[in-house]
Amino acid sequence: MMTNSTQVSYFALAAYCDTGLFKYLYFMIVLCLYMLIICANLLLIVVICVNRSLHEPMYMFLCSLFVNELYGSTGLFPLLLLQILSDIHTVSASACFLQIYWVHFYGSVEFFTLGVMSYDRYLAICHPLQYQTRMTTARVAVLTAFMWLYSVLTTVVMMSLSVPLQLCGNTIQKVYCDNYSIVKLACFDTTVNNIYGMVYMFTVIVTLIILILYTYIRILYVCFSGCKQTRQKAVSTCTPHLASLLNFSFGAFFEIMQGRFDMSSVPIMLRIFLSLYWLTCQPLFNPVLYGLNMSKIRVICKSLAFGKRI
Repeated sequence: MMTNSTQVSYFALAAYCDTGLFKYLYFMIVLCLYMLIICANLLLIVVICVNRSLHEPMYMFLCSLFVNELYGSTGLFPLLLLQILSDIHTVSASACFLQIYWVHFYGSVEFFTLGVMSYDRYLAICHPLQYQTRMTTARVAVLTAFMWLYSVLTTVVMMSLSVPLQLCGNTIQKVYCDNYSIVKLACFDTTVNNIYGMVYMFTVIVTLIILILYTYIRILYVCFSGCKQTRQKAVSTCTPHLASLLNFSFGAFFEIMQGRFDMSSVPIMLRIFLSLYWLTCQPLFNPVLYGLNMSKIRVICKSLAFGKRI
């Protein structure tokens, strides 16, 4: 641990422990998980892109979601695999900050996409006659571009505040780099970083949460007051999205809790699992969830697997 204020050249990832020969087993498990994530998400991206019957707003947003899953997992797994095999768990400052950008950008796009998808489901169920005119191809393109570009902007601002910080240490108590761990190492006042974090939370996260809650309150109202067909449509289209949203929120909540509170009483393996949950389970969970529950995707995947024409 460094005691004087300095710009560090590397960071030590202290959450790793000596696993002996088991590291090769862990490496194979993580590698298989990564390959499964890549294959599952790529398959669904290709299925959506090449089939014109899936060129609808809901599937376009799903495609954006799967692209983001590939992006986010690629920001974590290669470095994680290297660290599992390595006996010295250090990462260069540049690689650490690159991973921070990668991970936080992934989280921002993921949450934005889930928020926009809830709005899309709200229009489809609560305003079905106006859906085609209100959710046009142009609007889908604008919403998708906004999600990605705004996430770039907010993440760049966050990084511009974190990179220049003078640090009094170089030890991160995790298996990967994250922004809050860097901010906690700062020697001097980090009020600006904290203010930006609060502003982002209230202007983006709280806004999206309110939007999601409003859409599902309206959807539930229509379900209870509508006919059986309406209820069935709402259940079939909203269940996968709601499950994905809860899964991501669960992982993100524990990640935030670990950064803000002392978790030393929690077993280290459980802490590692919880810190990785939102970056590993979501990219694996979504393709399985949507592939099994969306009938159009399921039928096309079966036709591709067994060589049948649709």
